[in-house]
Order: sequence, then C-alpha cells, then structure tokens
Amino acid sequence: MDNLTHSLTGALIGQTGLKKKTGLAMPALIIGANLPDVDAACFFWLDGVEHLAFRRGITHGPIALLLLPLLLAGLLWGWDRWQARRGKRPEARLPIHFGWLYSVALIGCLTHPALDLLNVYGIRLLEPFSSRWFYGDVLFIIDPWLWALLIGGIWISRRREKRAGDWQGAARTALALCGLYLVANFAISQFDRMQNTSFVETISSPPPLAFWERESIGVGGSGAFFIDGERVGNRPLSACDLDAAREESEQVAAFLFWSRAPVLDRLEDGRWQLSDARYYGVRDGRLSVDLPDGLCSEPSGS
Repeated sequence: MDNLTHSLTGALIGQTGLKKKTGLAMPALIIGANLPDVDAACFFWLDGVEHLAFRRGITHGPIALLLLPLLLAGLLWGWDRWQARRGKRPEARLPIHFGWLYSVALIGCLTHPALDLLNVYGIRLLEPFSSRWFYGDVLFIIDPWLWALLIGGIWISRRREKRAGDWQGAARTALALCGLYLVANFAISQFDRMQNTSFVETISSPPPLAFWERESIGVGGSGAFFIDGERVGNRPLSACDLDAAREESEQVAAFLFWSRAPVLDRLEDGRWQLSDARYYGVRDGRLSVDLPDGLCSEPSGS
C-alpha cells in the first residue's frame, strides 16, 4: 500500500491506547509502519525495472521484521537520552520503557506486510528463506475509502481525547470498521473468482475508486491472459526465447522474476516488449521491458 495508508494505520493503532504504554510510542508506530519500505533506497543503485525484483522482499521478510523494530527502538531510546542530557526532553513525554518501545515498533512494522499483502502487486513474505510471491487481490495500492476510515477514526479519537472522552474506544471502533471493509473487499474478490470458472485461475484486480468492481484477469491453460474476456498481448510468449533473454539481460531477468502475468507484444516500431496483464496500460518502461534483438520471431505463416 501507499505510505500514507501505512502512516495512518500506525497512528490509528496508537490512538487505541498503545501510545500511552511508553514515551515515543506514536513515532515508533508510525515510523515502524513505514520502515520496511527502506528498500526504496534501491532506486539509487538499480536501473530500469530491476527494482521490481528487489522491492517487497528482504526488508518485508521475517528476519527484517524482527530486527528493524529493534533498530528503531534503539534509535528512539538514544534520541530520548540525548534530549535528556541536553535538557531538551519534553516534560509531558512519558518515561521510556524499552520493552514496550520495541513492542509497539514491532506492531507498526508488522502492519506493513499485512497491508502490502492486500493488493495484486505481490510481496515476498518469506525472504530470505523463500522467494515465493504472495498476493491478496483485495485492495488497490491506493484506496481513498480506507483513507477516509483511517483519517475519520483518528480525527474523532483525537477530538474526544481533547475533551476527556472515550478516545480509545473511538479508535478501536474505527479500526474494526477498517477490518470489516477489508473483509467485504475480500468477499467481493472471491465472488469475482467464482464467476470466472472457465479459467485455470482468476486474478481479481480492484480498481482505484470503485472498490465494489473488479477487473478480472483470467489465466488460460496455455499461459495466455484475458482481461474481462479479451486476450491481452498480441504475440504468444513462445515467439521469444525467454530463457536466452534472461541470460542476456538483467532487466528481463528482473522483470520475469517479478511478473505474475507476463504478456508479449510486438510494437509498431518493431520492438518486442514484455509487460504484465495486471498493469497492461502502463507501457512507459516502469512496468515493462524490451527484449534483446534476435531472440523473437514471427510464427511461420503469420
């Protein structure tokens, strides 16, 4: 999911009462909820689509999810001590309890893969033990309806807190509503799959706004992909030697490692291009890759 969703989730969980467990609990929850995305630094050293094979992997796996909160808790604890030595520590801040600080940072970090799992993009939950991709097909990467629930819950909770009302209960109710929203979207995706029994598998892709709708990507038995019944890709994958392409191009190898639904097109300018049926409309190089020359040919008689 997007980082605003991650941040709001951490903040809402803090409003359920966890922010009162230790000093700096709220920063631990919000930063922790975003911390696995430290892998975005790969854009500084990776080119083209190589980031597709790197992101949502090692920093989203079990080892990182235990160590990253420990690092965050240590940094926040050090920050608190540094402020105290300089006489700059806010008087209203609660005392630091390192056990609780690590616990809330861990909770924040764990919400990150839980949310990333919800969309069709994929996440490698078991890295470095396994490079298997997992997909939820429940929400689009950016969901304004979930934003509204999270923001509304935080706003109501904070308002009640200022008025000495039941602010924790308000946050918990909002969190429960978010859970019901996710369950409803899961049910919609499951129903969509049930309607497409003619395919080997159906990728149920939610749109950005109309959460009640799905773009059905059918997986044919021959490896072909169909969006709402229409085949995508104007050439079969067998038209190119993809094994040789992997060996020759790191870009192709990275793309095929990430791709869940690879489709092949021959463009008007003669290039052969791989893209993914999940993002078939994105053809600007971010989620597609050109194949090396000499590895593709038209079928005889075409």
